[in-house]
Amino acid sequence: MAPPVTDGETWPMDTAQTAAYLRRIGVERPAAPTASALRELHLAHVRSVPFENLSIHLGEEVDLTEQDLLAKVVDRRRGGFCYELNGAFAALLAALGFEVTLLQARVYGDDGLPGIPYDHLALRVRTEDGGDRLADIGFGTHSHLPLDLSERGEQGDPGGTFRIADAPGGDLDVFKDGKPQYVIDQRPRALEDFVSGAWYHRTSPKSHFTQSLVCSLVTETGRVTLGGNKLTVTTGGERDVTELATDTEVLAAYETHFGISLKQVPQVAKPVRVGGR
Repeated sequence: MAPPVTDGETWPMDTAQTAAYLRRIGVERPAAPTASALRELHLAHVRSVPFENLSIHLGEEVDLTEQDLLAKVVDRRRGGFCYELNGAFAALLAALGFEVTLLQARVYGDDGLPGIPYDHLALRVRTEDGGDRLADIGFGTHSHLPLDLSERGEQGDPGGTFRIADAPGGDLDVFKDGKPQYVIDQRPRALEDFVSGAWYHRTSPKSHFTQSLVCSLVTETGRVTLGGNKLTVTTGGERDVTELATDTEVLAAYETHFGISLKQVPQVAKPVRVGGR
């Protein structure tokens, strides 16, 4: 098998960092980079590390560098959005011997059109026992398990029914429950290529990330999501929504459900507008 790669280079994670990351998601180091091991890592990640955009509304920088990603996800026990989560996960997978390629994708909007280039970061992962998988632990309510990139039929998953279809120019469309999610450009990318996309999503008034707060995590029985002061716990398809009355209750919910300790309640920030507009 070829040497593990991320962004075209081996990710500089040492043994201690790798062990700390595995403790963060609660799994043992796999014996080999197999498809089964990837499934376990993928599921453990979505159940341990929340999809969240809190940094945007707390005035925190979003830095797409190796050490910053590891410091946020592992050391500070935070989550993030696609660039952070899939970027960090790529580092872990490469350190464990998987061959990883970063891919840029454009997310389909409500109008049925794809968004900006580098709208989303996803991963192509090649396992020791053959075959390429689509790993994506940074797209909110998405698949809980990796998807088979070679399969063109429906793929069942705890998160829904998925399908990958060929698109013009060698791209791939990803569908969930019959609805297009995003279109993948299969050419390898580097992490630094996504800086402009990350900047757009944390500053543009057209990005949904600047317009609302979200913190969401897959659970063994469903999902838990905190949006502003609204806590939604989904169990077996049933949704229980609670309006949290005080800042103390909101901060406690972040700690209890997501393991995130905050000193202040995030508030939706006004997007940065270029040229004073």
